Parts: sequence; structure tokens; C-alpha cells
Amino acid sequence: MNSPFTRPLPFAVLVAAVAFLVKPALVFGQAKTEPDVVRVGNLKLAAYGPVSYMKILAPKYNLKIDERIFAKGIDFPPGFIAGEIDVSAGGVDGAIAGRTGGAPMLIVAGFAKGGVRFVRQADQPDIKSVADLKGRKVGVTRGGSQELALLWALKQAGLTPGDAPGKGDLQLIYLPYADLNQAFQAKHVDAMCQSEPNASKALRAGWGVELVLPKDPVLGDQARAFSMSEKLYKENPDLALRIVKCLLESVKTGMDQPDVMEKFVVQDLFKGQLAHEDYRDAVENTPLTLEFDPHHVQVTSDLMLKVGVGKMKTPPPTSEYVKTDLHVRAMRELGYTK
Repeated sequence: MNSPFTRPLPFAVLVAAVAFLVKPALVFGQAKTEPDVVRVGNLKLAAYGPVSYMKILAPKYNLKIDERIFAKGIDFPPGFIAGEIDVSAGGVDGAIAGRTGGAPMLIVAGFAKGGVRFVRQADQPDIKSVADLKGRKVGVTRGGSQELALLWALKQAGLTPGDAPGKGDLQLIYLPYADLNQAFQAKHVDAMCQSEPNASKALRAGWGVELVLPKDPVLGDQARAFSMSEKLYKENPDLALRIVKCLLESVKTGMDQPDVMEKFVVQDLFKGQLAHEDYRDAVENTPLTLEFDPHHVQVTSDLMLKVGVGKMKTPPPTSEYVKTDLHVRAMRELGYTK
């Protein structure tokens, strides 16, 4: 009789034993499947929720999102120059100014549009148009879409802004988004050109009244740009594509499931300090979009040069830094286009 210790093992037992022995080797060999860490520069604004929401979808694309909140869009270019961020979300104008200033950043996609409001003090009904801002103090954040919108509107109204009392037809007060609302509430400025949700907060709180302007046929709805480091775009196309796909799926989630996005933005991005009504007003004025028109970048660049935003002298051609191939491919692979 054969001893149980010398009897041949069943095939299934052998397979299980081999799997048990090989498994540790597979585990230790998984270094290449570790998620890629992506450093994302973002702004604490309502429409930028999908950029923040990327961290929820990141595992699906083998990514880990390291989100970094900046005070304003013009802080992104130094981050790209220093190699401290891989992608960022901001106004098209900020990306243009950054690229002109030597930042190695490319515009690869978009995620929202609009998002700027002109607001005047509620107790100053005599301010009925941009022309009525003459002699006033007007607040704005430097380097954002709202600055371009304000300076373009002033130029069309024939007004020259100054940065100190007695200089120009009106005085511009430059402040970060949150500080601008505080200055407006304290009536340190007569009007402001503000982004969302800060503008909607001021309106709903009763501090101000919207100064509705005619639809500008040239500027249109300003786009929000998703920028990427040139090094990442050129040297790691697989990672670059996964990042853009993650962004676009996040945007689609916000479009198809607004309640899900609102809950995330209010609880995660704003830590519960954003009311439901303010959020809804903000996103209504800053609709999410999967579309991105490269021509809008050229229009924006031309207007920036005309009004002096970014103090640009010779902006590079948009073909140099607007790369939509990732956006097109991601849209197709996600099934959003044919």
C-alpha cells in the first residue's frame, strides 16, 4: 500500500500549490501597476468641481490625484515652470499668459464656459451700464477670465482704468476671489466683476445686483481650459490620455448627475460652506461642457493683447500650445463621439 506521503498529489492540488507559491512573486512584481500620481492645480470655484471629482474616478484609470488648490489662475504657470504640477484647470486667458511667459504648459481640453458676472452695489441704482462705472472703484481678480471680461467691456465703453485714485476714468482694485467678496460686502468697491460661486453668493445675500451686459459677439462665453505640462504630453502619451479621459468622464458625470456633483462639490471642495441655491445659480452661469473650440483660444489671445491682460507683447501662435488630439481621442474612446 502506498503511503499517503508518497502518493501522487491530485492535479487540482498541484495547481493550487503553484498558485500559492507564485502569488507572492506576482504581488512583488506589481510595481508597474501602481497608480500614477497626478498633481492637479485647481481653483475653489463651483464649475471646477469635475476637476476635483477626478479623484473619485481616478482608480478606474489607474491614477491617484494629488489636488492642490490655488488662490488664482495666474499662480499655475510658476508651478509648471518649477515642475510642481502636471495639469491645471483655469481660464483660457491664464493659460495663454502663462505660455507667453515661458511656462511649459499646453491646453489639451475644456470643461466649462461662462462663469463671470458684473455686480454693482444694491444701493447704487444709478450704475446701469459699464459707462456708469466712471469715477468708481471696481474690484476684480487679476489674471482671470473676469479681468479680461471687465477690461474688454471698459474698452468698448471708452473708459480707461487706473490702479490708483485719480488715475484713469475709474480705479481698479485687484483682490483674490474670496477677498473681493469681503471688500464688496464692506462697500470698499462700488462694483465688481466676479467669478462663481462668489458672484451668486453676493447676489443671493442681497449685497449686490447684477449689472446685465449685452451678449458680446466677440468674447462670447469664455471657456475654461485644462492645461498639461509639455513634458507629460510628449513623454508619456498613455498617461496623458488617461488623465484627459478621467477629466471628461468627470465632466459627463456632472452633466448627467448634477445632484451627485453638487453633493461632492459642497461637501468636499467647499467643506459644507456653500448653499444649495448658491451652487445651482453658479453652475447655471457656468455650464459644464465636453466641447472645446481651439478658435476661442485665438480670439481670447487677440483680445488680451488689445486690452493689456497679462502684459503680453508677442503671444505665441495658438498652434504651438493648443493640442486637442487627446481630447478628440478620449471623446471617441469614451463613446461620447463616433
